[in-house]
Amino acid sequence: MPSTSPTTPLNVLVTEPIMARFTDVLTRTGASPHQWTFAWGDDPRLAEAAAAADVLVCSSTTPELLATMPRLRLVHVTGAGVDRIPLAALPADVRLANTFHHGRSIAEHVMMVSMMLLRGVLRSEADMRRGVWSNAIVSGDYPFGGVLAGHTLGIVGFGEIGSSVARLGSAMGMRVRAVRRNPDAPLPEGVELDWVGPDSALHDLLAASDVVVVTVPLSDATRGLIDSAALAAMRPSAVLVNVARGAVVDEQALHDALTAGTIAGAGIDVWWRNPRDPDSPPPSHLDFTELSNVVLTPHQSGHTAEVFAGRAQDITDNVDALADGRPLRNPVTRS
Repeated sequence: MPSTSPTTPLNVLVTEPIMARFTDVLTRTGASPHQWTFAWGDDPRLAEAAAAADVLVCSSTTPELLATMPRLRLVHVTGAGVDRIPLAALPADVRLANTFHHGRSIAEHVMMVSMMLLRGVLRSEADMRRGVWSNAIVSGDYPFGGVLAGHTLGIVGFGEIGSSVARLGSAMGMRVRAVRRNPDAPLPEGVELDWVGPDSALHDLLAASDVVVVTVPLSDATRGLIDSAALAAMRPSAVLVNVARGAVVDEQALHDALTAGTIAGAGIDVWWRNPRDPDSPPPSHLDFTELSNVVLTPHQSGHTAEVFAGRAQDITDNVDALADGRPLRNPVTRS
């Protein structure tokens, strides 16, 4: 619940541009007692705001910026991942929190991309743009599309995203299987699985699935998890959808598998490089745009208004909680 009388108004610095589109939520339409400054890049206000800030709201930051923030008490990331926060540069007494709300949005994206791949939408759309009317009725060798119902959905990782994908897959009539660190843990509310196994059963999951969805966090253990051997374990008719982090999938192995027809297609929403970095690199080292069996999106599966409005509400509630000395929502424990 929002506070009615925060102990002390706080100075909040927001360096993530997208959150400026939700200023009304963050500032409670101007009723927030806190001082909110939205500044990033070369904004001349940034240095002064950083020096005074009690709270930093960001998707990423640098050790250099953190070193200019002597009053900092909380870093609140604008999503789930904290992998772009230099934790070693964060003083031990500075708290860290994240926010979610993206499960349903990403699950709907997964279903959309899966249907596009199974129904050959990429080919049909390209034909139409070239003025070609072609389908299974007018062309005897044109492939039929497939429905999701009755197919097997394999989920790698079972946090908020994985469980949301499972719920939606079940609602679409799919058989849902998953691997997770603790297969004996209780399932999230509303989730039913045909089978659940440990992480070591990954290849069994891949071999049995028509649609494979990768949702695990990036870590030393999951980097390159979906490698050439994993892709070879998949059915030639299966598709892979990655909504985790690019590096969970071996880039060269995926490109090779798509080129050779080892798998039927892929949906790539997360990439191996970040075009927002200072040197503006392309998102991948290899050219996936030349492939006709891939749906490409720029890390936007969670970019819906509902997601960011919910995240903005979490952030402003946590700023109030910090001011009041109340527990934070979604605190992140640093090891």
